[in-house]
Amino acid sequence: MSDAPVRYVVLSHSHADHIGGAKLWPEAGTQTIAHRQFVEEQRYLTELEPYFWGRNRTLFPWMPEGPSNIPLLQYGGVQPDLLVAEGDSYAFTVGDVEFVAMAAAGAEGADNMVLWLPGERVLLTGDFFGPQFPQFPNVFTMRGEKVRKPMEYVQSLDRLLALEIDTVVPSHLNPTQGEAEVRAGITRIRDAVQYVHDQTVAGMNAGRSVYELMCEISLPPELDLPQNHGKVDWAVKSIWEYYATWFHFDSTTELYPVPARDVYADLGALAGEEALLTLAQGYLDDAQPVKALHVLEILLADKPTSMGALKARESALTLLLEAARAGARNDYEIYWLQARIDDTRLRLNGAGNP
Repeated sequence: MSDAPVRYVVLSHSHADHIGGAKLWPEAGTQTIAHRQFVEEQRYLTELEPYFWGRNRTLFPWMPEGPSNIPLLQYGGVQPDLLVAEGDSYAFTVGDVEFVAMAAAGAEGADNMVLWLPGERVLLTGDFFGPQFPQFPNVFTMRGEKVRKPMEYVQSLDRLLALEIDTVVPSHLNPTQGEAEVRAGITRIRDAVQYVHDQTVAGMNAGRSVYELMCEISLPPELDLPQNHGKVDWAVKSIWEYYATWFHFDSTTELYPVPARDVYADLGALAGEEALLTLAQGYLDDAQPVKALHVLEILLADKPTSMGALKARESALTLLLEAARAGARNDYEIYWLQARIDDTRLRLNGAGNP
């Protein structure tokens, strides 16, 4: 590592794993560069840190139990010196190397920045594409966060296609080299997002429900991409709700703070444990684990320590986990299902050992 002065710090976006050390680098004369949306993104992520921490720790149990209490390691408090508006860029030179910091809303939020080295034809992408390249992006994320705008992302991808990129260097995994391979990857991501967007919009205009579209829309072979980070059916739901908002125009009960779960215990008592277990097992035998989970949620609301219901829930979740590992291999789906299986096994131990 050079002992030369640090002249610039470029923030790729506001996620903690990308700015965690940002307060340690600046010195007298250092300029910290960020997207104009960085300040707002950092604000809400700081305010909601306890909420998001709990969610993230469910998916990533290796995280510490709580945020750091060491000021330099705490999230937030990063103050950029120079903000770049969406679609704009800021060029600077260090030594004889030219850099261009480009504000380009990406797959991990509205405040994504990429760093272009035109002389070397290298693009440092942060999480613009997600953790690897190429892959289907997280159009929104099941972890929670503010909305991510699909068409703005397509526009950002078009901007990058105008560059003659030879090497893509993401922040998490391996670089990709070769102009043809890079261009093909960016084009496929752009076309895949555009395809899912357009198919969702067409389905909405045709009166299809969000759940029908989640089942029906998939990428054609020529646009196939890994879905270990973003998932097509989740993107369909995200785009549908991005345009249609939270009210699906499906049930009057959506308008009121009385969820279906509030009557589950009554339904469970009315139907009886044996009948519901039989129904759930029938769905499991027919390889319909999600329907089985719907039934088991009703039963467990009435009898939360039912050994039969807990064992059936473990079976349903295990079927979904096996399908996830054999199919899209989406990390978040796998982490969630494993967390629910672990919780079910703990409850089984408690039910068997009162």
